[in-house]
Amino acid sequence: MDFEEYKISIKNIELDNYATLLNMGRKWKKISAGNERHIKIGIIGSTSIQLVASVCRALLTRCDLYADIYEGEYDGIWMDALDENSRLYGFEPEYLVILPDYHDILEAVPLVLASMQETEKAVGDVVGNYKKIYDAVHKKLSGCQILMANFVTPYYDPMGNLSSNYIFSQKMFFRQVNIALIENRPPFVTILDVEGLAEYIGKKDWFDESAYFLNKLGFALQYIGYYCDLISRQIEAFVGKIRKCLILDLDNTLWGGIVGDDGYEGIILNPNDSEGEAYQTFQKYVLALKNRGVVLTVCSKNDEVNAREVFEKNPNMILKMEDISLFVANWDDKATNIARIADELNIGMDSMVFFDDSPAERQLIQEYAPEVRVIDVPDDPALYIRALDQSHVFDWIQLTKEDISRGQSYNDNQARNNLMASCVDYNDYLEKLQMQMKCRQLADVDLPRFVQLTNKSNQFNLRTNRYSEAEVLQMMTAPSYVLLAISLKDRFSNYGIIACVVLRFDRKTCFIENWVMSCRVLKRNVEHYTAAKIVDTARQRGCNRIEGEYIPSKKNGMVSDFYTRIGFQDAGESKDGIKRYARSI
Repeated sequence: MDFEEYKISIKNIELDNYATLLNMGRKWKKISAGNERHIKIGIIGSTSIQLVASVCRALLTRCDLYADIYEGEYDGIWMDALDENSRLYGFEPEYLVILPDYHDILEAVPLVLASMQETEKAVGDVVGNYKKIYDAVHKKLSGCQILMANFVTPYYDPMGNLSSNYIFSQKMFFRQVNIALIENRPPFVTILDVEGLAEYIGKKDWFDESAYFLNKLGFALQYIGYYCDLISRQIEAFVGKIRKCLILDLDNTLWGGIVGDDGYEGIILNPNDSEGEAYQTFQKYVLALKNRGVVLTVCSKNDEVNAREVFEKNPNMILKMEDISLFVANWDDKATNIARIADELNIGMDSMVFFDDSPAERQLIQEYAPEVRVIDVPDDPALYIRALDQSHVFDWIQLTKEDISRGQSYNDNQARNNLMASCVDYNDYLEKLQMQMKCRQLADVDLPRFVQLTNKSNQFNLRTNRYSEAEVLQMMTAPSYVLLAISLKDRFSNYGIIACVVLRFDRKTCFIENWVMSCRVLKRNVEHYTAAKIVDTARQRGCNRIEGEYIPSKKNGMVSDFYTRIGFQDAGESKDGIKRYARSI
């Protein structure tokens, strides 16, 4: 079985089909790898992790990742992390997954009637021990991103219901430890919410005490698909596999009934009606997604005037027209309309999520727009939130102020389009945009956005390098590197950081190791401004030559001749298709 066949097989397996997932995990070593991205992952834990590693390998093939995984020994977290000569460090993983278990810190639970100070010290001691692990790993593997699982609080507590009334109780202790892990995590550590997963499934089912005493697996084997999906999703996000746009149907999706038949007053959206309240509650959840940076669009088979009337005139609507970045209501097929939405927003189809109550429409998109993630929408609108939320399609690795303003900047595009229509030519349009660009060396406050943009940019991405926060931190302090962050604002929007550059210096040569730019600001001359700043930086470092490369990918064809367009000379092509360019300064 080759990699592509294996990937297709994995995509068709449900997470609760644990037996098949385990079987596919065993088959992984037999597949032949092609041109897929290879990544190195270390997994260390307090319980048995061999099966976890096996299923993680299988699930990571869903996004074209071939994972070479180091499997730590049972109860081997401290041994692997604190021994400078451990096999883990010889393996040199890009990502390290740490999977502790609540048994590790049971003895640290404060004594009954412990004071607040004694309880806080106990929490601090536990978190301090894990900070030692972070520091040890970061010292040996400064470019490694750590994914640390939080603690699953055991369902039992000797204090019974009293546990919720005393800060020193076992239950409250574990909760405080989990909060302290968040409060004290360095940038190169990401918390995996295993506790949240166990709460969703239910602690009664999550734990399998008999299995633990037999094989030391920290959870019931039947949930291994969900457990490994949580891990693999975060790694996928780190390598740029994220979604940012939600495409919504209208009739029987945002409200009950057919607006074309019932009118904007007759649709089911009354909060005093159980069904109407369910639709309203779903709209509130969607609005919360918008407020955290998800772009909302509408794709509906409807008369546009009738569809807009609901947003404009129905007092029970939670979502308003200003919340929708692009509104498409017509009688064309939805696959065509979604392609138009992607084109107009200038985003990839693989960054889109489709939510539609119609099974026929969902099947159409799965067949003709397979890159779009299609949510399996239940019949009952009361379950809409669960279906969308538990799909975890918007699991990002960080949240930035640029995310929060993303939807508004797409909305502002209409004002820009109106401005363009009034201008005599494109140069006149650019002048009237009143653009202000700034360039500065990367600061700590910019780190989350720099990492995010670097990992998710696909079109304007010259070398398709992806970096973790740990790797960017490492380069920020390295004397041979300079990292540039370019920000932009115009008369309509403040985009924040929209371009990222990594420069590496070797004597008199400046090499452009990475250069990415947001697709939202293409054709705004940002690339020329950035090129000028690269030249300025190189001259300040005493360089007389700048070198760059273009590494082809499936999505960056638009920059295949970029270097020649900004004055670089062709310096030849390697056997593996990498095109090299140079410019004297």
